Amino acid sequence: MTVPLLRMAGICKRFPGVIALDNVTLEVAGGEIVALAGENGAGKSTLMKILGGVYQPDAGSITIDGRDVAIHSVSDAIDLGIGFIHQELNVFDNLDVAENVFLGREPLWGAPFRLVDRQKIRSQTDVLLRRVGLSVPADTPLRKLSLAQRQMVEITKALSLNARLLIMDEPTSSLTLTETDRLIEVTKELRAQGVSIIYISHRLAEIEQLADRTVVLRDGRNAGILSRAEINHDAIVSLMVGRDLQHFYVPPETAGQTELVQVRNLRTKRYPAQPASFTVRKGEILGFAGLVGAGRSELAQTMFGVDRAVGGDIVLDNQPLKISSARDAIKHGVYLIPEDRRNTGLILELSIRENITLPDLPRYVRAGLVSREAEQKTANEMCDKLNVKRPSVGTRAANLSGGNQQKVVLAKWLSLNPKLLIFDEPTRGIDVGAKAEIYQLMRSLANEGVAIMMISSDMEEILGESDRVAVMHEGAITGILERAQCTEEAIMRLAVAVPEAA
Repeated sequence: MTVPLLRMAGICKRFPGVIALDNVTLEVAGGEIVALAGENGAGKSTLMKILGGVYQPDAGSITIDGRDVAIHSVSDAIDLGIGFIHQELNVFDNLDVAENVFLGREPLWGAPFRLVDRQKIRSQTDVLLRRVGLSVPADTPLRKLSLAQRQMVEITKALSLNARLLIMDEPTSSLTLTETDRLIEVTKELRAQGVSIIYISHRLAEIEQLADRTVVLRDGRNAGILSRAEINHDAIVSLMVGRDLQHFYVPPETAGQTELVQVRNLRTKRYPAQPASFTVRKGEILGFAGLVGAGRSELAQTMFGVDRAVGGDIVLDNQPLKISSARDAIKHGVYLIPEDRRNTGLILELSIRENITLPDLPRYVRAGLVSREAEQKTANEMCDKLNVKRPSVGTRAANLSGGNQQKVVLAKWLSLNPKLLIFDEPTRGIDVGAKAEIYQLMRSLANEGVAIMMISSDMEEILGESDRVAVMHEGAITGILERAQCTEEAIMRLAVAVPEAA
């Protein structure tokens, strides 16, 4: 029997009041891609931090090539050939590619002076860049690279350490479809070269495409292992959540027909020469598709008053709106759930209660003071309605999972009776169980008559959840498709501004 490259057996880890990992086992063979799946809080990150030397296990063993090893630090993991590609990139914009790859390990020459041998690091980096298929000179400043290219630099850095096992944590979460395809090809090429990979992603389509096996964790325990032939969306979801998610995407009960929002020739600061016009019907989810840089987020921010419009009109329920600030939008019932919930959707240091009530504090004033009791009542009602998992509404927003943070952003707006809700990447970085809940919430709001705009880079999400799809390219709306017309090909043709064949 072939000895696996990595075997983690009986791994246990406890934190105060929490059992993070309970007797978890994970094996990875040489030249194998193993997907690690599970909901937020399932234990994936803790297990990988143990493998990477950040945490020490309370029990269990780790073997490399059949030999017991102790990983007490990140440097121990590196010495064992373990590389970590983090979701948040650890690169420096003020350095060039080669300097990033060899940072802290620069070869030196001129013994008394200890000068960096730039020619050597650039030539070695060029070899590694060819290995990952990144066609840029090694002396290119990092600030000139796209996000996907920077991701490749992270992989190059790991390979420069002679990594035999790469841990890739949500590597495509911020990439376009084209960039994602390239990263997937590179991952397959690395496997062909004998590199083993642990691939963590909430995008199940990527797991189906890449993984040789899938290991699923649930509540800190092994929930099951799927072989290559067994890997499919429903099987992964069933193991992750312990139940079947029927109707993952929720179709409309009835198609909305009454136009609630009319946007006429709206021009944004990003694309001042491109007017955008569209309508949103009462009770519909209008999806917005397009490549990164198409202008979708800028359109949303302009409608919410974060940016001032260069020109155009917004009409809501037959009333012209003048939106010069977010305060104006909120006053008219227009709310934005932003793409970056941690930085622009929440104040992480504040509690759930404070985040939910912040947009309308005067409502909670009693005798000149903010009533903690009134805040508590609303916050608990909204958290119960949205199934926010929390010890209490006094819990800091920073301590919640991504899915629960998203629900808190939504809760603060739902408490104000929205007319138009704009979701910008509503499920980015959220596990599959929380995704299903967000979709149910969006559809129930639409069924109650709320108009919803949903900006998403997830093609499955756009196709599954939208009643109609507006497609943007460089600030312009290149087409609006009815649900029956929506296919990936039709959307992509519009996204790259390719007209339909006659």
